[in-house]
Amino acid sequence: MPQITGLGHVGLYCSDLGTMRDFYARVLGLTISDEDPERGICFLSAAPEAEHHELALVRAKDPAQKTHNVQQVSFKVKSLDDVRTFYHRLRDAGVKIDRTVTHGIACSVYFYDPEDNRIELYYTTPYKVRQPLGEPIDLDRPDADLLAFARSFEEKNGPPRGAQGPTSSSSG
Repeated sequence: MPQITGLGHVGLYCSDLGTMRDFYARVLGLTISDEDPERGICFLSAAPEAEHHELALVRAKDPAQKTHNVQQVSFKVKSLDDVRTFYHRLRDAGVKIDRTVTHGIACSVYFYDPEDNRIELYYTTPYKVRQPLGEPIDLDRPDADLLAFARSFEEKNGPPRGAQGPTSSSSG
């Protein structure tokens, strides 16, 4: 029986990504594990050697996007087969599936709960891949195929690049 093993990360929309990035990195002390300023996304972790990111900050594209609520909640599972089993269970229950992807560092199913909150269930791979990345996958493919595809991004995209600039040095 598949089981969720823990909360993996939370994603927040931000009106001012720079200020939020600085707050979580400089003030709270999280490490910027990866970021892409052009795409407006920053990944932070308290323990980047163990978890690529526990917080994803994303520039809001629309002023109507709420900035004070969580936009996505992500849960870890123990195996790729657990992701697959949950995917089939969700689909069979008529749950709205958003997408199934590999991030290189994880293989995921994204879906919506009954109140339309976005949820992710994911299996963490052992690979080190620069983020953001989200390539579609067919969860009915064998584990070996899915993991080989995820691993291929280590060479294609390279490892996480860390912070792409300093955080503000002003006191807060």
